[in-house]
Amino acid sequence: MAKQQYLECGMAASTHGVRGTLRLESWCDTPATLAALKTLYRKTSDGAFVPMKVRAASVQKNMVLVSFEELSTLEEAIPFKGTVFYADRNDIRKKRGDVFVADLIGLNVTDAESGEVYGTLSEVISPGGRDIYVVDDVRGGQFMIPVVAEFVREIVTEGEREGIYVSLIEGMRE
Repeated sequence: MAKQQYLECGMAASTHGVRGTLRLESWCDTPATLAALKTLYRKTSDGAFVPMKVRAASVQKNMVLVSFEELSTLEEAIPFKGTVFYADRNDIRKKRGDVFVADLIGLNVTDAESGEVYGTLSEVISPGGRDIYVVDDVRGGQFMIPVVAEFVREIVTEGEREGIYVSLIEGMRE
């Protein structure tokens, strides 16, 4: 599966102050991940990604205050409210074993023992401290899998074995 070069990383929720600063809702693992980026991208109506250079960024509670070189007044910042910002996947630091959610969506969810394909991953939700995989079942409907080692045995994002390998308990697909 082709990997997206630009990944959604946050959205401008509002402006902050009079010097063109935006308050971004972080969609990264942590707001600090978003604040560490030096360039963010916005998507134009024709699908092109336009870079915006970060002048300064800081974490304020669960939001990120970002000042861009291209914006210096409140009037220039206001049209960006509601804008989704993207990061180049190569600019995001990852630890060994980390994967981007965008690389998981659409992968087959397969029984680690039997090889039976249960469905495809359609969404990752994080209602608390733990992620949950939402799977579109091949039998119709959906089911959820908590992302813990007991259930999620292996994740392969490249090559012939690409997929999410799981061990489910009885009733989990009901």
